[in-house]
Amino acid sequence: MRKVLIANRGEIALRIQRSCRELGIQTVAAYAAVDREQLHLKFADEIVCISKNDYLCSENLVSAALTTGCDAVHPGYGFLSENAEFCRLVEDNGLTYIGPTSEQIAEMGNKILARLAFSALGISPVPGSEEEIDNLHDAATLVSQIGYPVVVKAAFGGGGRGIRIVNDEAKLEGAFSAAKAEAAAVFGDGAVYIEKFLDDARHIEVQIFGDGKGAVIHFGTRECSIQRRQQKVIEEAPAPNISQSILDALCERAVAAVAAIGYRNAGTLEFLYQDGEFYFVEMNTRIQVEHPVTEAITGHDLLRLQIETADSNLSLTQNDIMFNGSAIECRINAEDDFYLPSPGLLTEVIFPGGVGVRVDSHIYAGYRVPHQFDSLVAKLIVWDRDRPRTLLKMKRALEEMTITGIETNKVKLQNILAHEKFREGKVNIRFLDQLTG
Repeated sequence: MRKVLIANRGEIALRIQRSCRELGIQTVAAYAAVDREQLHLKFADEIVCISKNDYLCSENLVSAALTTGCDAVHPGYGFLSENAEFCRLVEDNGLTYIGPTSEQIAEMGNKILARLAFSALGISPVPGSEEEIDNLHDAATLVSQIGYPVVVKAAFGGGGRGIRIVNDEAKLEGAFSAAKAEAAAVFGDGAVYIEKFLDDARHIEVQIFGDGKGAVIHFGTRECSIQRRQQKVIEEAPAPNISQSILDALCERAVAAVAAIGYRNAGTLEFLYQDGEFYFVEMNTRIQVEHPVTEAITGHDLLRLQIETADSNLSLTQNDIMFNGSAIECRINAEDDFYLPSPGLLTEVIFPGGVGVRVDSHIYAGYRVPHQFDSLVAKLIVWDRDRPRTLLKMKRALEEMTITGIETNKVKLQNILAHEKFREGKVNIRFLDQLTG
């Protein structure tokens, strides 16, 4: 692999850029005109403007890769990273897609099919429908069997969109219609299914890597229960307050299931954990936003491994993966007290430092945060030898971080870290919504 097209923006584009450069691979940065101040453009070997303000232009991206002589395309996360048609277009044009195959993206992208596939492999999904629910009558019938509360979810959804929690019968019709409408508008498909809503569950995920030939390894677990309306805010690795033997068994089951489908490249299996049981939710067929906490406790560059695995076999075995200490990531978002986007010109940016402190970000003083894209502007990651020390380090790092010119969620993050239940590791997926209303 000699040259890679980066089909993304922001901190993940810069992250891909750095890993490619360290492997001696040239990069082509595809960008939207509104993003001409993106930091990774300064370091790319070539840059190509592919649209005015859009990263969903599949044909333009592939054309840019071909005309600049790229061998491969890295989709990052979000945008087209889980779009099977984009992956297929890359493949059909003789380029390497740094991720799974288009068939695997399509199967796992349909959450109903994914539930069935992993159920057949011995991993129990959250109780719910085994097929699309396309009318209110069928929805009511299923809910009468599994009981309230339930959650109506887009079959092809992501990012917390197309999801409605329903606590009683009076709200089912409105939630069902709203979820279908949002799914159709955002994902181009109004298919939905229904699951039991586990209201005291924790969100636990397992990071895996496969070579597409049956070899699969895992990089342990992450705790992602701190969420605002199904959007993650704080993540950590490993998952706290669950015995290591239970976590090891979960990882082994995940590896066996993923190996059975011949999965290629990076992937994440997401579970809900309640009353001592793990329930499969979905599989993400891409690198996750929260991958740095896994890198922190294992010492492995997962972006580099993605690139290497796309070009050859897995270079690691499970025995090569050692776990050390505790890591926490805080997502720094450009948003106000009401969670509304806060775009604007950055007048001052000061990032914290020190041993075990990392900041993944594309921003700098003088950069203008645009309104067209996700509000994530930085990820603050800290590591230490145990969780109490990591919490203290994160507290110090947040105090040092300064971003002016826009509003951010820094104070909210500090309040979460100071909360007794968070410090004790006794949270669930409803923690933040109950805390903030």
